[in-house]
Amino acid sequence: MRSLVSYAKHAVESRSGLGVLVLAVGIVATSVLPGSAQQAAPARPSAMSSADEIQRFCTNIADPARDQRYLLQKQDLEKLQADVNDRIAVLEKRKSEYQDWLARRNDFLQKAEAGLTDVYKNMKPDAAAPQLEKVNPLLAAAIIMKLPAKQSSLILSEMDPAKAAIVAGIMSNAADPTTSKEPT
Repeated sequence: MRSLVSYAKHAVESRSGLGVLVLAVGIVATSVLPGSAQQAAPARPSAMSSADEIQRFCTNIADPARDQRYLLQKQDLEKLQADVNDRIAVLEKRKSEYQDWLARRNDFLQKAEAGLTDVYKNMKPDAAAPQLEKVNPLLAAAIIMKLPAKQSSLILSEMDPAKAAIVAGIMSNAADPTTSKEPT
């Protein structure tokens, strides 16, 4: 094809009759022969039509593709929701177990505290003081506060003055109405 074009240019430049005749024959021959330049020309429109065809294909599958994507996302979300629901169920079970344990613990502590207070209530102050010096000052203060005032004062007078001061400080802070109920 390229040689035919270059020959046609040469023929036109030389303006020979024979060149123009050969050019005309070449044009007719290329339009008739299979695989000629005329048949190559429709390749461009087919390229355009293939681009149009691709565009139409993409447009036609856009909605089903979007629907499929949404379906997959919905399935993922449902799976995640099921996992969350399972974890919530486990947490609820553990919460109820903890609340049961806490209720039993609090019942035990109330019974123990009442029994412990009764023990110290029946002890002589000079015997109770050394024992209360050795326990946690918060516990000692709680026990002494539940005892009658006369017995509490006798026990505190028998305690080491430094430990008695700590216990008395805790007791006064517990009785202070301006003390916050919430721990900080």
